[in-house]
Amino acid sequence: MKPFLYTISLLVIFSACNEKKTGEPAEAAQTATDSLVLPGETHLKNIRQLTFGGDNAEAYFSFDSQWLTLQRTNPSEGILCDQIYTAKLPQSPEESFEMTRVSNGQGRTTCSFYMPGDKQIIFASTHDASPDCPPEVDRTKVKKYVWPIYSGYELYVADKDGSNLRRLTENDAYDAEATVSPDGSQIVFTSTRNGDLDLYIMNSDGTNIRQVTHELGYDGGAFFSPDGKQLLFRASRFETEEEKQEYKDLLSQGYVAPTNMELFICNTDGSDLRQITQLGKANWAPFFHPSGKKIIFSSNHASETGRVFNLYMINPDGTGLEQVTFEAEFASFPMFSYDGKKLVFAGNRNNGGTRDTNLFIADWVE
Repeated sequence: MKPFLYTISLLVIFSACNEKKTGEPAEAAQTATDSLVLPGETHLKNIRQLTFGGDNAEAYFSFDSQWLTLQRTNPSEGILCDQIYTAKLPQSPEESFEMTRVSNGQGRTTCSFYMPGDKQIIFASTHDASPDCPPEVDRTKVKKYVWPIYSGYELYVADKDGSNLRRLTENDAYDAEATVSPDGSQIVFTSTRNGDLDLYIMNSDGTNIRQVTHELGYDGGAFFSPDGKQLLFRASRFETEEEKQEYKDLLSQGYVAPTNMELFICNTDGSDLRQITQLGKANWAPFFHPSGKKIIFSSNHASETGRVFNLYMINPDGTGLEQVTFEAEFASFPMFSYDGKKLVFAGNRNNGGTRDTNLFIADWVE
């Protein structure tokens, strides 16, 4: 789910795009260069900008680290609501990032991830509930920053050219935010099927669904550890009865306020649950370094206004906090390639003062 992009228009009505392929404009093509590295970003080198315009986010590597799957909105191209795309990573400065749409162009989609073998992609979509985009949040009625929790979201798998679409879940609950274990055998996702936002695991074919988390609050955005034995995720927890009641009230209306979240880790069966961060504000989009010794994530804890998000690293025991990016506005959705040599992320750098959020890939420097 794409949160906190205060610099972009989040909830817009969808109309199907006519073309399935789109790439970076030739005049804007950006080769890998240290000119995109900001002062203090010692872990990043040879940053290449992959997208140019619109809102591009949640880009995740294929298992062979040669492809990305992502979600994007771009009204100028007729993509008025998030759709899922995939593209092969450029192997030379001359190659462009040529995207192919995976989703069917209907409804709203989110949270895609490659399946084992790199031939199929899992994602959530509302297209069976309605071919139109679900309604926007009515800001005149909801006086807080909230995400809509659409009950029309179900999980689907399709070939990376969009063919052979099949449905994995079917109920009246929110099923989304799916990612896949390193060995490809398990899928973790977030669902409201029990009336709360909890984590569930199922086999890669959609069978044997079991609940992982049970505490009241939003548990989401989960990823497996490199050995596949643990889950890393964001969660909201409450200190007062008033906070609990507000969460329940919003959820009953199909909303969640994600402004206070910390990082948690647990075994895949839900045991040994522990909190990693205690930073305050919103800490989310965590991902393990392939070594398993570091976690990269996005946070606004250092922002007085709460509007600036950057990438940070931390040890799994909560020690060793280190800032990675130094954006003036927004950086999030980091993922390491499976060999640990590359980092992909979304950010607002180099957008010419617009509200565009683009994708960047960099060499990772230990």
